[in-house]
Amino acid sequence: MMTIRDWFKSGSPWIWLTASAVSASLIMVFGILGLVAVRGMVFFWPSDIQEIAYQEQDGSQVRLIGEIWETERVSAVILREGGNELPDGNDFVERHLLKTGNRDLYGSDFRLILEPYVRERNTPESLMAVERREWGNLYGYLLAVKENGRVVASGENAFAELEKRLERVLDLHDQSKRIEKKEIGEINYGLERLRLRERRLELDGKLTPERSKALARDRATLGADYAALQTRLSDLYQQSGRDSFTATVQDGREVEVPLSKVVRVTLPNAMSVFGKSLRYMAAVWEFVSDEPREANTEGGVFPAIFGTVLMVMIMAVLVTPLGVVAAVYLREYARQGPVTRTIRIAVNNLAGVPSIVYGVFGLGFFVYFLGGSIDQLFYPEALPAPTFGSPGIMWSSLTLALLTLPVVIVATEEGLSRIPRSVREGSLALGATKFETLWRTELPMSSPAIMTGLILAVARAAGEVAPLMLVGVVKLAPSMPLDLNYPFLHLERKFMHLGFHIYDVGFQSPNVEAARPLVYATALLLVVVIVALNLVAIAIRNNLRERYRALEN
Repeated sequence: MMTIRDWFKSGSPWIWLTASAVSASLIMVFGILGLVAVRGMVFFWPSDIQEIAYQEQDGSQVRLIGEIWETERVSAVILREGGNELPDGNDFVERHLLKTGNRDLYGSDFRLILEPYVRERNTPESLMAVERREWGNLYGYLLAVKENGRVVASGENAFAELEKRLERVLDLHDQSKRIEKKEIGEINYGLERLRLRERRLELDGKLTPERSKALARDRATLGADYAALQTRLSDLYQQSGRDSFTATVQDGREVEVPLSKVVRVTLPNAMSVFGKSLRYMAAVWEFVSDEPREANTEGGVFPAIFGTVLMVMIMAVLVTPLGVVAAVYLREYARQGPVTRTIRIAVNNLAGVPSIVYGVFGLGFFVYFLGGSIDQLFYPEALPAPTFGSPGIMWSSLTLALLTLPVVIVATEEGLSRIPRSVREGSLALGATKFETLWRTELPMSSPAIMTGLILAVARAAGEVAPLMLVGVVKLAPSMPLDLNYPFLHLERKFMHLGFHIYDVGFQSPNVEAARPLVYATALLLVVVIVALNLVAIAIRNNLRERYRALEN
């Protein structure tokens, strides 16, 4: 019969303890992910709009229109102490956060209501939700559709006419945005390059009359194209401003809204489950493919996704050779002694330095010192406006490369240490030099370990925010670092990042309640991006491991 002492000596308790710890960790991780997923993904579902007859504290009755955003159970004792008159016998009362929208009319998107004061609740199919480019949603009943102030549809046919005209206005809006961002953006970029070229020739003393005339001709050509695009853009604005609609809101007020300010109009109460599902999938796609609006509290997050992935890719290109070269030197070439041990200790300690310290270093050394020197040497024509002497995606990538460098060094050293001695000796015996052995045998065999270090580096770099706030990330970037303008990859530009987007929306938003679901949705998206990047690296690592397994054996 096994005693307690024998059971402990067998190691079984420690196995169970380890399994319990792993299980608890997995439950917590999946619990957090589940909470984020539920809170974030529910946001895109088109909820019903309710019309509520509500009794105010003074006994008057008002009509409220909106979506039930959140519901919580609140202690009736606390509410009574706050001056609310509630029926006896209830220990807890439901309190709803109602999204009433119409922020331009009421000053706020939300208000709190108590369930005992709700006198009547309806969901009329004719209630309309209007998603606008500014001032948030508008809820109300459609009255009429107008063209240049003249009513063209009302009654039952008004909504169909509204949808048709909105489709036309959205097409005009897409055309105007394409002209503004692409065509006019290219012309502005060309004019700036001409200005810098002229300034550079002037500084070098090479600005001859012939070159001045050539530059003037190019500038005149671009100016003519700009004027033509401005005329076309003005015509598009005039066409899109033709149509409008009128609606009544919850207080009975009649408002007129230009269709040029509208993104989408729906009748959620009249939609079937299938229709809501289609609308849900379209909303999710718009979230990952569109640009943000309304101080990042509405619209999509595509620039932030693009900036995050591009920064991580540039960081990976920078950190991999630096980490591998450092590890090879420490393992294969450096004399093993106190100096090498001190370097290894320093490398390990760097992994524990707070990330904000790297950000301060990147700002001081990369941006001010290195970037300022580059501007003085290569971009004097742009001064005093900085080119590389300002935070940008290159300095952000370099800063994160330094931050994750210890991980790559340690992982590469571990990979090199696992290569059998017989493999090295066999290569040298066949006449290969030490460098050839390293290049053709050791590095390929240690490539799975290198990829493991890169996976850990990517996972950490993609989620870092603190250093990026100092060296390149911004709330809203006017243009992305990669476009069709020469030299195509603009390493000096600032960029958007999913992690900073979460911080900005969650803590800097002027409308916290409206932005809260976007925080969860963006956090889930950041996790998905990190997992996707890691899965690609893991697939490459597994492929390399299978390729060199025979040599390891």
